[in-house]
Amino acid sequence: MSKHFSWLMAIFVASLLLLGACSSIGSQSQTVVVEPELARLDKTPRIAVMSAFDAELELLLTETEVDKEYIINGRVFTTGTLRGHEVVLFLSGVSMTNAAMTTQQALDHFNITKLIFSGISGGVSPDLNIGDVYVAEKWAEYQENYFAREVSSGVYEPPAWYAPYEEETSFGMMFPQPSSTTAQGGEGDAEEIIRWFYADEDLLAVAEEVASTVSLENCAGSDCLEHQPVIHVGGNGVSGPTFVDNAEYREYVYLVWQPWGLDMESAGAAHVLYNNGVPFVFVRSASDLAGGDAGPNPINIFFQVAANNSAKFLLALIEAIP
Repeated sequence: MSKHFSWLMAIFVASLLLLGACSSIGSQSQTVVVEPELARLDKTPRIAVMSAFDAELELLLTETEVDKEYIINGRVFTTGTLRGHEVVLFLSGVSMTNAAMTTQQALDHFNITKLIFSGISGGVSPDLNIGDVYVAEKWAEYQENYFAREVSSGVYEPPAWYAPYEEETSFGMMFPQPSSTTAQGGEGDAEEIIRWFYADEDLLAVAEEVASTVSLENCAGSDCLEHQPVIHVGGNGVSGPTFVDNAEYREYVYLVWQPWGLDMESAGAAHVLYNNGVPFVFVRSASDLAGGDAGPNPINIFFQVAANNSAKFLLALIEAIP
């Protein structure tokens, strides 16, 4: 036997042994379920208070005894005490994506026990007026759509495998679909279909208790409403990535989901909170009617009234939390 052949045999045997070892290692691999840990910037249990715009957050910050500010990827998180509770306040940023991203950042870096959102929205329900506040029981991501093929003029047909959100819900080529997600404590990649993300029952009960004790504003500076805003607790809310100022689409949204209003952040945050098992409630106030207004969209006129009313109710809600 030549030395060359002996070396080839040695390499071949070594390769077989290595493959066997790798196979043995692979057969002994384990799945590790990772639970959230408190290796965070701040370990104090806190209520997260989130707003979409600066104007919505300013009133809340003036009421807060500020402790410290953290800047995480350009986003400011302010810790302190608000109405007797340890809190962390921050902006979500506008859009579903920003709201989801910022919510997860807060959960990763702070010990969040619950989250409350204060913000404005477009009103959809015929029973909701500009300046009114609503605290919805459940939220849907209503613009998760399948854009269907046009099979003839004005006729759109989704594929056979399309699973509709409900029956007869399309708007032109747009066919809405429910969301799907995994959840804390779930099996690996076991996604479930989610039609609604539900607010925390205890927080809703507190909102119901304080609703009759809060008097909302109908003016911000010289901009005044002709009616006195009121508070609604319960019912539906929807969120999506578009600013809606269209009367026909507004009517469609109410027909399908019957929401008080629509916005661009709440359900995105709710999705993340559901995934992490964190209780939440969202406070919204109508700054416009999403295309149902008699004239041009008045968000630039009544933005501050709505923001003030949402923040005012949120303050009363926090103070009443046990």
